[in-house]
Amino acid sequence: MAVSTPTDLSAYAESLGRNARRAGRSLATLSGQTRDAALLTMARRMRERSAEILRANAEDLAAARRNGLTDAMIDRLRLDEGRLDAMARAVEEVAAQPDPVGRTLSAYTRPNGLRVEKRRVPIGVVAIIYEARPNVTSDAAALCLKSGNAAILRGGRESIHSNLAIGQAVREALESCRIDPDAVQVVQTTDRELVPLLVKQEAYIDLVIPRGGEGLIRSVVAASSIPVLKHYTGNCHVYVHEKAAYEMAEKIVLNAKLQRPGVCNAAETILFDTAIADAFLPGICRKLIEGGCEIRGCDRTRERLPQAKPAAEQDWYAEYLDRIVAVRVVDGLEQAIDHINTYGSHHTDAIVTNDLQAAERFVTAVDSSSVMVNCSTRLSDGGVYGLGAEIGISTDKLHARGPMGAEDLTTYKYIVSGPGLIRT
Repeated sequence: MAVSTPTDLSAYAESLGRNARRAGRSLATLSGQTRDAALLTMARRMRERSAEILRANAEDLAAARRNGLTDAMIDRLRLDEGRLDAMARAVEEVAAQPDPVGRTLSAYTRPNGLRVEKRRVPIGVVAIIYEARPNVTSDAAALCLKSGNAAILRGGRESIHSNLAIGQAVREALESCRIDPDAVQVVQTTDRELVPLLVKQEAYIDLVIPRGGEGLIRSVVAASSIPVLKHYTGNCHVYVHEKAAYEMAEKIVLNAKLQRPGVCNAAETILFDTAIADAFLPGICRKLIEGGCEIRGCDRTRERLPQAKPAAEQDWYAEYLDRIVAVRVVDGLEQAIDHINTYGSHHTDAIVTNDLQAAERFVTAVDSSSVMVNCSTRLSDGGVYGLGAEIGISTDKLHARGPMGAEDLTTYKYIVSGPGLIRT
């Protein structure tokens, strides 16, 4: 699809917000069955348009290679029949979930006969600003529709043709179900100057969710006059405890780092307990190296693995999104917890252990949105958690934390009724 460049970006940003507000008010009044029907139609249209979507994605991939994007970024961008079908299935899974809108959270009657009900409602209009992952387009559209929110989707220039093709399938689904098609708007321009204009449309937009690198997220936070839900980095850890089994530790570490190094829930630092470092570290790190991974280690790591490069202080903070990993030997559980809470990004951190008491201490003390016991950080994902898809992974504490599904895109209101009561 052709990419357009509006001549007046300020007017365009306002029109996106105004149209979304109008569509969102209409969407919030629709039944859950109507919204689910639109989601199922959306999944069907994505499959019907698969050839067109894949052609658009091929155009984005060719541009990415010309522009020298990293292999990890190209992997995020790439679609094929399998990934596209998984995107459609995620939409169907969202449709199959219970409707979060209109659910009664609590209800009670006061002694004077005043009935107070707390009911779940849509947030309103959500703007999602993201980079090179076209699956975000369908995931975000599906979750916003499920939760009764209008969505403004501003993807990166790397995925613009893919996003527009997916957006066309979404628009056709909405139109066929007689829903205002502006309930999901894919931004038509790649001009970066639009973003600071968009995130100041507080009259129309209720929440901004940036998904991408730390630079993108910080720039959105700095520019926005609208609440922003964010995670700055995915600096995830795997701690191999002294009571870990070698085979389990090797399997989890290799999966956490190598299965998809370019995503936010890939492990960036591996911590080995000093009690098992001699027995575990060399073999597991050699497997990482065989998988194409560069090791940056502390002095005690390099004593056991001389081919490791020395780790600098900034390596403990790093989100590499690549086949690079920091490795440190720690003196027990408490030092591992302290390292994670000091250097981590509160995203996802894992312990490998057969000691239930140590696992419970780790779960209680590590301040992260997902804490894993004997499983890979790669499992920190909305789909894996049964959410169907995710709008993002929040490392904030208000109003949502961790992988965010449709329910996390709702707020609540109080419905209060009484038999002609007044305040005296």
